Amino acid sequence: MYVGALELDMLLGDIRSLKEKRSVIKPILADLKKLGVASSEVGDPDLLRRSHLGIAAVSGDAGHVHAVLDTCERHVAARPEIELLSARRRILGPED
Repeated sequence: MYVGALELDMLLGDIRSLKEKRSVIKPILADLKKLGVASSEVGDPDLLRRSHLGIAAVSGDAGHVHAVLDTCERHVAARPEIELLSARRRILGPED
């Protein structure tokens, strides 16, 4: 079994309230769910223009985990309302 974790650090557009921030983050999380991964906002909940998302995927094949996380990263980076500042990835396998 392989477990992949992806952390995305994002800069959001012109956000003036936490309600506006939620209106940007919620659709991203909903779209990620359709890709078959678990995702959540994991950092900076009170900062208006910054967000950290955590994404996790599990598979019996390491290549599949990499492919799923690549798809998630591209999907989030393609959204015009955010700027992806960094992406950190970690894969844990049976030997870890």
